[in-house]
Amino acid sequence: MRRRIIGLETEYGLTFYPTGTAYLPMEKVIGYLFEEVIPTGWPSNAFLVNGARFYQDTGCHPEYATPECASFKSVVTHDKAGERMLESRLQPARKKLEEEGFTGRLFAFRNNTDSMGNTYGCHENYLVERSLDFWRMAECLTPHLVTRQIYCGAGKVFTVAGQTRYAISQRANHIHEASSSSTTSSRSIINTRDEPHSDAERFRRLHIIVGDTNMSEYTTYLKVGISSLLLTIMEEDGKLPSVVLEDPVDALRQVSLDLDLNMPLALAGGGKMSALAIQWAYLEAAEVHFSSLGPGVFRSLLNQWKAVLTSLDSDPTELADRVDWIAKRQVVRQFMDKHSCGLDDPRVAMLDLQYHDIDRSRGIYYLLERQKRMQRISNDNAVAHAMDNPPPDTRANIRGRFIRFAKETNRPYSVDWTYLKLSGYFEETILCTDPFASHDPRVDELVATAKGDLYHI
Repeated sequence: MRRRIIGLETEYGLTFYPTGTAYLPMEKVIGYLFEEVIPTGWPSNAFLVNGARFYQDTGCHPEYATPECASFKSVVTHDKAGERMLESRLQPARKKLEEEGFTGRLFAFRNNTDSMGNTYGCHENYLVERSLDFWRMAECLTPHLVTRQIYCGAGKVFTVAGQTRYAISQRANHIHEASSSSTTSSRSIINTRDEPHSDAERFRRLHIIVGDTNMSEYTTYLKVGISSLLLTIMEEDGKLPSVVLEDPVDALRQVSLDLDLNMPLALAGGGKMSALAIQWAYLEAAEVHFSSLGPGVFRSLLNQWKAVLTSLDSDPTELADRVDWIAKRQVVRQFMDKHSCGLDDPRVAMLDLQYHDIDRSRGIYYLLERQKRMQRISNDNAVAHAMDNPPPDTRANIRGRFIRFAKETNRPYSVDWTYLKLSGYFEETILCTDPFASHDPRVDELVATAKGDLYHI
């Protein structure tokens, strides 16, 4: 089975509730988060020793971009490592704020919307063969991306026109186009920006910005795994369902509000199919294409996909231990039953938000996890290791070890996804355009020269 480079970019919501009289702009608050992560004098783009990038994004959001990963489990693990990285910065930031006279409570949320109606994203990146026609790929994938929210949605309690409802997706109402080059002004299902961060003649980076960010590791695994599986079918000239939605953006919003999962979606040229039926069609096409596939990751993924769709078809509550929107809805229902209140009770909205609190001592998702009510893909030891170590089988290994050497020896450096440079040594920039290459002899030579001995990175 062909290998693929996959990465996730996650923007986090950040909130500071002051208990004193001093007001502190969010620009200042986020600065305390990045202290020590980005020490004075070091590059502001904050590439880390694990090969990832941790930085401040537009709108004062902390954002973590995973290193290049070559397996679905690796993506899940390094995605959680980014969350732990941010969590580890909360207490030092709170302490620093208090020392400077700013008392209050600092929260970070792994979700997609705030109370002011703003949205922030979780972007998926898949490296695909340049030979694959981009517009054919987008057309084939769009119905899948519209309907996969039935197992990838994060869930949301929201009020519109005085009516409070529960939606499957947080992101759906903020998507306005099927495809666009923008990620802010005209958010789309598929972003058309062509930045492969690799050999541009061989690869293109597929940038998907429609998805919710997930607390559940299992959901993240399904999200990146199934999308990658479908890309493989296209790269191998396989067949996917000939389904074309009449209005993908409208369908996206319809699916988000269809908690019964049976709303018929209009197809181009006539006919209708539900989101669940469309997902079954994709699964059936994948099973045909991979019919001769033996045991392994893809076979396991196909089986899990089928099990999830089967439960959605019969009893979605069976997935409360795997799928975010279902797990959260169960928590909300239990709260409403216990307190005899409705969905419009302000405590329910707070419960919704607390599900996404990344502080493991108080976040509701992590309460469920401690109670063994959520399935995991990774484990705490693997996540802790990923906070300090890059994936060993991708270009991130070169970058991470290079950064570790530069920091340990206090040498200024410059790093991006595709290049490395140690200031004062070798004026030329070392380009690393092969994302699958985990070692580079030029970097070994550079470090050995800089250190003055036979040190090898």
